[in-house]
Amino acid sequence: MSDIPTRDPGAPYAITRESLLDGRHLARARGRAHPDYPLRSDEELEASLDSMLSRHPPGTEGWVFGYGSLIWNPAFRFVERRPAVLRGYHRRFCLRLTRGRGSDEHPGLMLALDRAGMCRGVAFRIAAEELRHELLLIWRREMLFGSYQARWVEIATEAGSLRAIAFVVDRSHPRYVGSLPVSDVAERIRSGRGELGTNRAYFDETVAALSELGIRDAALERLRRLIEAGPAELSRPRRSELQ
Repeated sequence: MSDIPTRDPGAPYAITRESLLDGRHLARARGRAHPDYPLRSDEELEASLDSMLSRHPPGTEGWVFGYGSLIWNPAFRFVERRPAVLRGYHRRFCLRLTRGRGSDEHPGLMLALDRAGMCRGVAFRIAAEELRHELLLIWRREMLFGSYQARWVEIATEAGSLRAIAFVVDRSHPRYVGSLPVSDVAERIRSGRGELGTNRAYFDETVAALSELGIRDAALERLRRLIEAGPAELSRPRRSELQ
């Protein structure tokens, strides 16, 4: 079994396995919920998970596709991880953040899987006997806010194709901002901060984790250059958008 600890120890609060297990994360999120974005109840989360598992063979192991913080801070137990490719979706900063790594005063952006293209990430294998228990921890983290949809997808690995759960953006959610100009995305990441720390730290952790796996994301690299260049570079007019 494997766990990967968070690599953002300077944050005033961090999502951990323990906080997901004992309910602290749920309580904190609900206590600080934005009035415009209602959160799911415990019953709704469990019903959603059970619906997902009703389409999975009972008593068998399962796979989860990670593309962002699940790679560097999964907070769930798994027995194997391997590089994987998901086609039909791409990694994009497209969810407005006013909690966590953003605030009303300093909003940020969160990653999601959006339509079209492809995404290189990590496939995590969860043992059959722990599948529902470990997935419930992921549900408490990824599905609480209603901005993601859990889907069964086909992913490609060196050992062959796998069926896995992926969390894709719900474009109807009010936090979805679509395709912003890349300069606007970079500025929000550079300036966003909240009780979980800075949006920039989240970005840096994701880029570092992908780099360690030998994964290069051209869109994230372009963002990194703009963020490091600072406000002067960001203020220059640009026509292109983040893809």
